[in-house]
Amino acid sequence: MAALTPGAPLTVGFDLDMTLLDTRPGIKATYDAIAAETGVWIDSALIVTRLGPPLEAELVNWFPEERVDEVADRYRELYVHIAVPACVPLPGAREAVAAVRGHGGRVVVVTGKHGPNARLHLDHVGIAVDALIGSVWAQQKGDALRGEGASVYVGDHLGDITGARAADALAVAVATGPYGVRALREAGADAVLPDLTAFPDWLAGHLASAPSPVG
Repeated sequence: MAALTPGAPLTVGFDLDMTLLDTRPGIKATYDAIAAETGVWIDSALIVTRLGPPLEAELVNWFPEERVDEVADRYRELYVHIAVPACVPLPGAREAVAAVRGHGGRVVVVTGKHGPNARLHLDHVGIAVDALIGSVWAQQKGDALRGEGASVYVGDHLGDITGARAADALAVAVATGPYGVRALREAGADAVLPDLTAFPDWLAGHLASAPSPVG
């Protein structure tokens, strides 16, 4: 298990969808709008059970490859007006961010979502972060986390565990997305929490157990 480097500033990364925010109703409605415009049947109820990978990775299940970029652009246009206003913070999200700040830390969001739309989400719910990196997934999240100096990454997806591992950060998983506690543990998460309401106590314990600076 990775540990906080003595003397290093605390930086904690969070995923967005189904980690900090419940975006499912708005995402479902946006896919329904795309289906209505294009005449292509899309199982939006299925899609919202497997959020995590970037938009294009989902669209290839419903559209030929040559149409994916066009549909993705339209989806993102509609998303601003349909999905952003419908999002709500998940239980404990605000408290988790406040806990990091209470320990003098930085909060970064690293997400597969289109960055400008992720920013609109955070602005809508009033959650302030120190940095936001969008449109990254799995291993790419590791590069973003490493660039921000994150020692902890909190997410709900197996791809988030991959990203934390790539950054040599602690992988803290929350069972608020498509995977349950057992699956997250088996995937190698360093800690698995039922939801973010448990994060402040976990963080306090983690920091209390970190080695003290020498000298």
